[in-house]
Amino acid sequence: MLTRKQHELLRFIQARLEESGISPSFEEMKEALDLKSKSGVHRLISALEERGFIRRLPNRARALEVLRQPDDSNNKGQDTTATSGDLAALRKPGKVSEPANDVIEIPLHGRIAAGVPIEALEGQSTLPVPAALLGSGEHYALEVSGDSMIEAGILDGDFALVKRTNAARDGEIVVALVRGEEATLKYLRREAGMVRLDPANAAYEPQIYDANDVQVQGKLAGLLRRYN
Repeated sequence: MLTRKQHELLRFIQARLEESGISPSFEEMKEALDLKSKSGVHRLISALEERGFIRRLPNRARALEVLRQPDDSNNKGQDTTATSGDLAALRKPGKVSEPANDVIEIPLHGRIAAGVPIEALEGQSTLPVPAALLGSGEHYALEVSGDSMIEAGILDGDFALVKRTNAARDGEIVVALVRGEEATLKYLRREAGMVRLDPANAAYEPQIYDANDVQVQGKLAGLLRRYN
């Protein structure tokens, strides 16, 4: 059986996840439950985790997942009144939601040209990325080299976040593998059995290839930029 505060916290976390996909911060949990310190939140979280109601997701900062809700019979007679406006927005219990405010590690594959194609996918490390920047599917990152996509806001040294796919529509920014050896980041266009890879910089000319020479390896899902 959960205590009143444990049950309120579980409902608060669930409500936030269902509402926005974002797990609440410890400060938000402290205020919602009217606790005096974050240490009280830590104790409640640990108790819920030990009892199998929640879990902390690995490799993700401050990420919680609700695994189950307590049986109604276990909470008879308990005061489970919402303690904030967020609790008032509770939906049906039992839905497991994936938080989106945490950080996940995705593969980082070398550098990719935003200019003349260069060899990509050299070696592999990882890059921490806010989960909110990524949608569904498998993703990887490439460091951008060159300036041919600057008019699309893609600069030299940026990290392109790429959704792995071999299909893309005309006008989408893709990672295109040319003749199985070189990769580039460009707008994709198809015309008369050919593939045109368009830059976003007036100083560069489009690159035109036979359709069989170009393989789409992903499409741009987002960007990360470091400011030194």
